[in-house]
Amino acid sequence: MTLLNTTLKWLLERRLPRIEAMKQHPGDVQQRVFRQLIRRGRHTEWGRYYQYKSIETVRDFQQRVPVSSYEDLFPYIERIMKGENNVLWPSPIHWFSKSSGTTNARSKFIPVSTESLDECHFKGGKDAMALYIANRPNSKVFEGKGLSIGGSLHENPYSKYGVAGDISAVITKNLPAWGQFIRTPPVEVALMSEWEAKLERMAEITSTQNVTSILGVPTWALVLLEKVLARTGKANILEVWPNFEVFIHGAVAFQPYRELFSTQVFPSTQVGYQETYNASEGFFAIQDDMSRVGEMLLMVDYGIFYEFVPLDEAEKPFPKALTIEDVEVDKNYALVISTNGGLWRYRVGDTVKFTSLYPHRLKVSGRTKHFINAFGEEVIVENAEIAVTQACEATGAVIKDYTAGPVYMSNGTNGRHEWVIEFSQEPDDQETFNQVLDETLRRVNSDYDAKRYNDMVLQRPLIHVVPKGTFYAWMKQRGKLGGQHKVPRLSNSRDYLDDILGQITCY
Repeated sequence: MTLLNTTLKWLLERRLPRIEAMKQHPGDVQQRVFRQLIRRGRHTEWGRYYQYKSIETVRDFQQRVPVSSYEDLFPYIERIMKGENNVLWPSPIHWFSKSSGTTNARSKFIPVSTESLDECHFKGGKDAMALYIANRPNSKVFEGKGLSIGGSLHENPYSKYGVAGDISAVITKNLPAWGQFIRTPPVEVALMSEWEAKLERMAEITSTQNVTSILGVPTWALVLLEKVLARTGKANILEVWPNFEVFIHGAVAFQPYRELFSTQVFPSTQVGYQETYNASEGFFAIQDDMSRVGEMLLMVDYGIFYEFVPLDEAEKPFPKALTIEDVEVDKNYALVISTNGGLWRYRVGDTVKFTSLYPHRLKVSGRTKHFINAFGEEVIVENAEIAVTQACEATGAVIKDYTAGPVYMSNGTNGRHEWVIEFSQEPDDQETFNQVLDETLRRVNSDYDAKRYNDMVLQRPLIHVVPKGTFYAWMKQRGKLGGQHKVPRLSNSRDYLDDILGQITCY
């Protein structure tokens, strides 16, 4: 395994000079990607309709092709799923990434081409490890197994043509032999469809292996690691896997979980945490500097052309859209992408904020549909994550999951926000936690602060603390265990709140 570790590190390090060049000239790289996409797409049905043959500049593209939601593209995607070729992308599509998101009940199916697998998803995975090794050149991460926590595959619901599933499952199924060799659990276990049975089997297999890294969503990783500890009787995971090095995480903000992982799960400063920003639609960004918590390098050479739309333009079909060379630091943008899987000016639904330019690092600040703005307060996920983190730090609490929404004005009473929170470790003082959360929201969001002034519009938040396991049970009841499924953090309606509160007794 030492030879394998040395060989893989050497191969991955060869990519680093190209990443450095990309950091310095992101605009040039993106222009090259743009030209390649337009050239590949010009003979598709979509490309012929929008006359890609005569598109020469990004401005031509933006003036001619509207920004699309999933609903706009679905008629084309449905035809691809029924076996039609050359609709959105020229190469045949055999795989579809299934994503239910958190605001839509029905599933979304994202076409995954051979190009997007090879040039985006696989490339992103390799680059994540290359950048990790650049930060830790003495790493022995490939002397053990990489544990990946993913989803499952399903039949194409529209025909016998192709396969659908979580993007993690699609990637796992298509990994080359060397990739399968260094990962765990075996493919037949990783792709099991029954989530709870899969977790038990994963815990059984990995508890006796030399696991050195994990790739997964923090919430689901915790569920698996709790099962490993229960099976082994150990106090923390480093007693099970003493050579463990890095947890590569994504999909949900890690900051509220950092304390839990660093003090209880992996109680050692030697364990690293690397954030990635990958989704069904593509692999977008990687934390390139382990010291810059929450900041990720936008990877601009993965066959994705990026546009960044100011939030007040986000719902327009032809918005003012900026390219990588035009963005500014500390401004929220809605993310729009065109990809080598056939998504054209596709509205992802995420908002991002750049933290630096050259290199272009960003963080995910929220979802365009995940916010609370029932009273003009415009609270976004980023605000909530900061407030939760501050409240935890002030009270010694460790949070496991939460969601929040509005309490509407009625019968002469003012509105407020209502939170449902599950702790791994409860606050030393719940009242202090509540107060710090409210005060932090006021500090980071001037609109919220204005509505809270003298309780004129908003009263203090109403906070329910629920028993451990509540959110897991709720997600199970909704059929959303595992994979890419996430607890919705904020909602501008009471749908999630009422659903959870209707099933439990808060205390």
